[in-house]
Amino acid sequence: MSLPAEVLADNPPDTQVQDPARTAYPILIGLSFCHLLNDMIQSLLPALYPLLKTSFALDFGQIGLITLTFQVTASLLQPMIGTLTDRYPKPFSLAVGMASTLCGLLLLSRAQSYHALLLAAAMIGSGSAVFHPESSRIARLASGGQHGLAQSLFQVGGNVGSACGPCWRRSSSCRADNRASPGLPWPR
Repeated sequence: MSLPAEVLADNPPDTQVQDPARTAYPILIGLSFCHLLNDMIQSLLPALYPLLKTSFALDFGQIGLITLTFQVTASLLQPMIGTLTDRYPKPFSLAVGMASTLCGLLLLSRAQSYHALLLAAAMIGSGSAVFHPESSRIARLASGGQHGLAQSLFQVGGNVGSACGPCWRRSSSCRADNRASPGLPWPR
């Protein structure tokens, strides 16, 4: 259903009449689920700090550097990537971001050194930085004019994922002998 030309002429693009029939709910639900997975993996990293501290004999400064590495890549790269994808939309970057996050998690599970832990944290953060700007843009495109609803559905996935990460860590029952546990390939 297209809107009449007189309605479009009287309403600038940001204030156009909403058309709920054009809202692409399957896309929004899929984005929300991917956001859940991405943010669950992100929140898993801090939940692993006590195990990392023991397994690698780390001090709090080293744990802080892991956090700094993760946060710098996740937070400071995001606006730069957002600027780039605003100019040159790259829908495939959603898959690239998720793949980077997955590779970071897999590297974290097999890390043998502190430097590998830092690289894993950077990969998880980079995946997040790549995923968020483009997925937010696609949520807006799928909104059918209901921008608040679309962004809210997208955010619910991320919030649920952030809450589930530490629970996933707890339910995976990581053992003290550092063997992989069911549901979580951690560590060695």
